[in-house]
Amino acid sequence: MSDSPDPRRRHSASVVDGVGKSASRAMLRAVGFTDEDFTKPQVGIASTWSMVTPCNSHIHELAERARDGADSAGGKGVIFNTVTISDGIANGTEGMKYSLVSREVIADSIETVAGCEGFDGLVTIGGCDKNMPGCLMGMARLNRPSVFVYGGTIQPGKNHTDIVSVFEAMGAHSRGDLELIELKQIEETAIPGPGSCGGMYTANTMASAIEALGMSLPGSSAQNAVSQAKRADCEAAGAAVLELLERDIKPSDIMTRQAFENAITVVIALGGSTNAVLHLIAMANTVGVPLSLADFTEIGRRVPVLADLRPSGRYMMSELVEIGGIQPLMKTLLEAGMLRGDCLTVTGRTLAENLADVAPYPEGQQIIAPLNAPLKKESHLRILYGNLAPEGAVAKITGKEGTRFSGSARVFGSEEEAQARINDGTVTAGDVVVIRYEGPKGGPGMREMLTPTSAIMGRGLGDSVALITDGRFSGGSHGFVVGHVSPEAFDGGPLALVEDGDPITIDAEADTIELHVDDAELTRRRAAWRQPEPRYTRGVLAKYARSVSSASTGALTDLPPEE
Repeated sequence: MSDSPDPRRRHSASVVDGVGKSASRAMLRAVGFTDEDFTKPQVGIASTWSMVTPCNSHIHELAERARDGADSAGGKGVIFNTVTISDGIANGTEGMKYSLVSREVIADSIETVAGCEGFDGLVTIGGCDKNMPGCLMGMARLNRPSVFVYGGTIQPGKNHTDIVSVFEAMGAHSRGDLELIELKQIEETAIPGPGSCGGMYTANTMASAIEALGMSLPGSSAQNAVSQAKRADCEAAGAAVLELLERDIKPSDIMTRQAFENAITVVIALGGSTNAVLHLIAMANTVGVPLSLADFTEIGRRVPVLADLRPSGRYMMSELVEIGGIQPLMKTLLEAGMLRGDCLTVTGRTLAENLADVAPYPEGQQIIAPLNAPLKKESHLRILYGNLAPEGAVAKITGKEGTRFSGSARVFGSEEEAQARINDGTVTAGDVVVIRYEGPKGGPGMREMLTPTSAIMGRGLGDSVALITDGRFSGGSHGFVVGHVSPEAFDGGPLALVEDGDPITIDAEADTIELHVDDAELTRRRAAWRQPEPRYTRGVLAKYARSVSSASTGALTDLPPEE
């Protein structure tokens, strides 16, 4: 911190002001600073650009637009990069173990760069799934005036396809229902260019949640990746940080308990990803707001599912963009008393003020159902408890797959084992596929199970096979699936004690998940159980496994010490 007379320069002044900082200024002159720039608030522009994934391949241009917006408003924008990985590319491989880990790496790197360089404010731009909560967690830790920008959604592929179409086509091919040439045609056309995966999967879910939270500008979550609207959004975000600096509005002023309730409400209404549960709990914890699994249940009782969006519905985010995005939905929820309109946002205005002039959806649109005729009267995100999940588990039950499933356990110790047995026909109707040792510590990294869930759907078993795991699910997963089972198997959770043939019941109305094995038998099995050896002993996965918390607390690596 500095004693600069300009309150907007609380951090940068200590880096560049005075004779004693001549060496710092010399370094910055080499990257384009002028004498005048040293007197301006510095705005770090955290770019997640890379050629690793189409979700982020266009973000460098967006970062430049955000920098220009900050500069035009009287600041000095400085672009820096953080990492991204691709869930869509890594799914079903050992590499997917790095996915959730990358959320922590992104948060760490944003905190590290901005903390070291003395940026006064931040714009962060995310595209792929873990970018967004990672960016928000980094901004929350620093607690400096900040705005998040979503990189935007992709366009549909040929014949209304997307990445999940490819995964499910793979399952259909393994069943014999799709020729190899047809699979290749879907592969070649499903991803037509830049942008995040096109349904209400995790990327679009988290972008919508962050807008509802108040940490991005109105409309940012529902714009096409390659569009003038998205470029303008970035410029406006850069300028908005200067206004936030002027008014000293920080993430902690915006990311309040009430704002997180708004975010949960919008996620439910949109039929969003189970990953939102994990990420919102982590983001809230980072900013010091109490949020738990129970809050999703409480809010879910009064909020309906209104959006007919993929993976369970018919439409894509780009089609929601065409009719107005999520703003008209939010206004509907606000007028119904389901959102807190007095929450502050990065515009410097309240949510209600931002929504005041928003027009309703056009007549005849089929994407967002009216409140009096919802797709589902209560939340699709079900928090289940029982002797299989004493600390809770998260299910995404839209109702299309039913609300109750009873079957016999078919147990696998890894995603790869399960995938092989789904593909070869070993998994059959009536099975409850159990994939364990894939939790935050056991994986390590809590892989998404998009490949096996897509294979189940592709083989036509979506209504006759359930899947439970201590891993996660992609926002693109659908069917009767339960994840985040806590405590995880690696820590000796009950999932570790399940054996082939054990009867299991999942009830999404009673919100229970039960293993029908008597206590005496479970006690015997527990006495015989031994914790597996860690799969990694060095490197980032080993560090993650040693420090990560339970999925029920957000799978965080920086929890405060217990008092």
